[in-house]
Amino acid sequence: MTSVDSTEPDLPPAADDGPDERPGAATATADRPAAAPPARRTGGVGALLARLHFYAGVLVAPFLLVAAVTGLLYTFTPQLDSIVYGKELHVSRTGDRALPLSGQVAAARAEHPDGTLTAVRPGTGDGTTQVDFSLPELGEKTHTVYVDPYTGDVTGQLTTWWTSTPLTTWLDVLHRDLHLGEVGNLYSEFAASWLWVIVLGGLVLWWRRARGGRTARRLLLPDRAARKGVRRTRGLHAATGVWIALGLLFLSATGLTWSTYAGANFGKALDSLRSSTPYVSTALTHDHASGSTPDTGSEAPPADPAAIDGVLKAARDAGVDGPVQIAVAPDQATAWTVSQTRNLWPVGRDSVAVEASTGDIVDRVDFADWPLLSKLTTWGVQAHMGLLFGIVNQLVLAVIAVGLVCVIVWGYRMWWQRRPTRADRRAPLGAPPARGGWRGIPSGPLAVGIVLVAAVGWVIPLFGIPLAAFLAVDMTVGTLRARRAARTASDA
Repeated sequence: MTSVDSTEPDLPPAADDGPDERPGAATATADRPAAAPPARRTGGVGALLARLHFYAGVLVAPFLLVAAVTGLLYTFTPQLDSIVYGKELHVSRTGDRALPLSGQVAAARAEHPDGTLTAVRPGTGDGTTQVDFSLPELGEKTHTVYVDPYTGDVTGQLTTWWTSTPLTTWLDVLHRDLHLGEVGNLYSEFAASWLWVIVLGGLVLWWRRARGGRTARRLLLPDRAARKGVRRTRGLHAATGVWIALGLLFLSATGLTWSTYAGANFGKALDSLRSSTPYVSTALTHDHASGSTPDTGSEAPPADPAAIDGVLKAARDAGVDGPVQIAVAPDQATAWTVSQTRNLWPVGRDSVAVEASTGDIVDRVDFADWPLLSKLTTWGVQAHMGLLFGIVNQLVLAVIAVGLVCVIVWGYRMWWQRRPTRADRRAPLGAPPARGGWRGIPSGPLAVGIVLVAAVGWVIPLFGIPLAAFLAVDMTVGTLRARRAARTASDA
């Protein structure tokens, strides 16, 4: 739960929502002076978590808010694509039998004579066939020509990035780096690196606050009896956070898997465990037509695009069904690749390498044979993007995103509501929990905790580096204030 609440977890819930619930808000009467606010506990795990949760909420919440809003926009890109690019992506089906794929590729080449043919995704149902051409000036992007599979008519052309339309690409980059390049990548990784910390810390704080009455109703629902004030806001903040906590933890974990720095460490871990995504080999070690070794001393002739019909038939005969992408071989000394592209559950990722001249399957990798961690990564990515379970997946992500926005807004509202308002103690915002909570933790658990946090910080640098910087600044400020207080006391 993203929180900026400054309330210590060891304090019991306030009895009412009146102004004296806020620090420094006690009122005075003609007969008696204002009572001082009760002292708070400053030691132990609860106090340490409260301070960490408070500052993480204040500093990280803006990044999480941006990630939630941009992620919400990206969630519905399939529907947006159908609206914006309906002419390119969909056709009115005019027959039950599609034209030969080679004829569709020829129609795309005639419409776009430039570039190198790199991939083809045959159209099924009311979907168009997508033919990709690479151009040096496009870099990683490709020029995609859309062809009606039943008539051979070209329905449009777009510049795509990993099969994504310009709109989806723009929203993807917005969510990932705000169109700021490598510097912008740090924002999303920073948010993902701290999201799980804030969520787990918030859950622990809410569990501790509810001690003595940990019923499902109290933990999962806000206190509807609370009047307007910080108690009501805290209840909305915490209860909403509990409901979306599992989804937030999932998004944090899956987001980190393809981030710049933590993602690189994750990739190294998969490599060391031999759990990386396997790919078919496209190298032809001998000439299947003649049985002789190809002449590697001279450049092999380019692949014939007309061979795509035989390649697709060989793959279908080998059991590679459903939507597929055909990677065109760069030359006749290299096999073509036909890979399933089914993102819906159950995910299809079977892949075969086909020797075009003979139709032989020279290599094969089935999704069922992938390492478990590689499967989990693929499923996680598809679910994170809202593709794994279709519209249900999209709606769940939308609810989580909206819930996160509400949690952040309520967290900042608590920060405002807990500000001192007494005439002699006015402050613009609520005070953070007191520092020094670690002093109340036994030395053994504290040492283990330091080692674990250091290890996590090493694996997730955008968690470790900001945490180290915060601790350094916090300790420096605390030392300076202590010295100032000591000088003031000595001068008095």
